[in-house]
Amino acid sequence: MPISLRSMRYFNRAIAHGSIARAAEELNIAASAVSAAIDQVEETLELTLVTRQRSRGIQANASGKLIAQKFERLLEDYRAILAEGADLKHALGGVLRVGYYAPVAPAFLPSIFGDFLPPENDVVLHLEECDNDAAQAGLLNGTYDVILFVSEGAQPSIDYDVLVSAPAYCLVPAGHALARKPSVTLSEIARERLVVLDRPVASAYYHQLFATQDAQITVAAYANSTEMVRSLVGAGQGCAVLNMRPLTAQTYGGGEVVCLPIETDVPPLTLAIGYDTSQPRRLVQHFVEACRAHFETSGDQRCIVEG
Repeated sequence: MPISLRSMRYFNRAIAHGSIARAAEELNIAASAVSAAIDQVEETLELTLVTRQRSRGIQANASGKLIAQKFERLLEDYRAILAEGADLKHALGGVLRVGYYAPVAPAFLPSIFGDFLPPENDVVLHLEECDNDAAQAGLLNGTYDVILFVSEGAQPSIDYDVLVSAPAYCLVPAGHALARKPSVTLSEIARERLVVLDRPVASAYYHQLFATQDAQITVAAYANSTEMVRSLVGAGQGCAVLNMRPLTAQTYGGGEVVCLPIETDVPPLTLAIGYDTSQPRRLVQHFVEACRAHFETSGDQRCIVEG
């Protein structure tokens, strides 16, 4: 039978007082509970550790004193862990590990951190781009403190808050004929060569959008990064359908692209923030609140294209 921390504490107080009764009085428990703790420790270790004297209380022998010293070190470590845990929970400092399946996260994360972190802070950020499943697995196994992901693929065990619902939009080169239109339909897009974002959730979503179209779509390229999709479109390799946009119309390759709302009614993709909602650290809670505030004010208007 393992020795509980409670039994260690009761044992040590009895040794310190030399009395079961006085230990019970200090701990505000029954004397029988202290006596049972001593019995448990001796039984588990298969050692006689104290001498019980009816008129003079109890006296620890050499083994009992040694065990009491070891118990005290364990209890001190336990108290230190509790104190450090409380500090970690309430401190606006430490390490914040964020996993994100949000291709345009560089467009909004830096400004969010700037909003809630003071200029001089004790926070170290670890940011990692990953796919939707890896983000959720990382949150569950402790790799990440918080994740940004597409909630349409959320696991039942993931707690999250929705940040923004992003409708699909069409991305075309600046010189394309469609770029002069205020909006486009799915049937118009389906007639173009397409550059497809080949990422989990996204690829299936984009193919599903065209499932109702009579024409067979022509895929010019698959790319697993949003910026590669944008650069290919900017270079005239085709058009694309995306959900969130960065704050610039220029691609890495120097091409200019235009974002067009889609007239056809299509389901959006939902960006969500996942974290431990029951007992979040103060730093995590502040980050979540900053993300909510960003998208409740100007964030959604800047990163989505609406008709």
